[in-house]
Amino acid sequence: MTDPEPPLDVPTVADLENALVGGPPTLTGSQVAAATGVSLDEARRLWRALGFPDATSQEVFTQQDQDALEVVARTVAESPIDFETMLRLTRAIGHTVARLADWQMATISTALEQFALGDMSSPASLRAAMALVEQQVPNFDQLLVYAWRRHLAAAVSRIEILGVNEEDQHVPQATVGFADLVSFTALSNELDEHEIGDLVEVFETRCSDVISDHNGRVIKTLGDSVLFLESDPVQAIDIALDIIAVIGGDERLPDVRLGLATGPVVLRMGDVYGPPVNLAARYTAVARRNRVIIDERTAELLPPEDFETRPLPARPIRGFGDLAPVTVRRTRPRH
Repeated sequence: MTDPEPPLDVPTVADLENALVGGPPTLTGSQVAAATGVSLDEARRLWRALGFPDATSQEVFTQQDQDALEVVARTVAESPIDFETMLRLTRAIGHTVARLADWQMATISTALEQFALGDMSSPASLRAAMALVEQQVPNFDQLLVYAWRRHLAAAVSRIEILGVNEEDQHVPQATVGFADLVSFTALSNELDEHEIGDLVEVFETRCSDVISDHNGRVIKTLGDSVLFLESDPVQAIDIALDIIAVIGGDERLPDVRLGLATGPVVLRMGDVYGPPVNLAARYTAVARRNRVIIDERTAELLPPEDFETRPLPARPIRGFGDLAPVTVRRTRPRH
């Protein structure tokens, strides 16, 4: 027995997909590549860099895909950006936008579930989703471009402030911080999926707001932890203390621990690498609940009139040998 056809006035999931990509797919990858003057191998590499499986022989592409590939070809031909650089930029866009799309769809689905009383297969839900795509996607397009330009400008400022070398993106000194929720695994076993999602969203949002307020940079979130970067160690400490104040004062959230370390790091593809990253992560296991643990280098850079630091007994830190973590507290109000 086959499922009954939906009424003609009820959109399907395919209709939603087509509305987002500008119409039904009618082109193969080979056709798109030929029309834009890009080799099939280059087109395939760009498509995979965006995060999609190879589909050059199938009709899965639209005119929008062809237009985008023409932009890539024109950029490579008319600017100093070569194909390999464009490939890396495309991979960065694909990685970032894929996560953004998943996040947005989870948020929108929750709203639509409430609208349709939990029945996402209902005609009312599908109509609401179609209306959202048709009416609001252009607004989100503008917001996305605006946010990207704003963050690009901020990234330019960070490069100048941090002293990033254009070739290897090496930062001579920065403070890396890890904020980690205490006993998250045990707590998540007691919650349903919606409660876990709400908890993680509140934690990430609160941390991101604090970090942004101090001109820091959220590098990534990992559910129960947040990794951030700050050029000024004093600001990094204030971020850590404010996260404790915000998270510790929220009854919906468990306690939080923070580890900070300062030193040379490498920025690449929106992520950060280097010994301070690993050490900051290790120190979250050393810190007590709602406390901050820092390394000796960070402690040396803090003005003694504003902060009190106290070395703890040395202990083995995986990958670093025996180290003496340092506790810190602010002794004078901020200016």
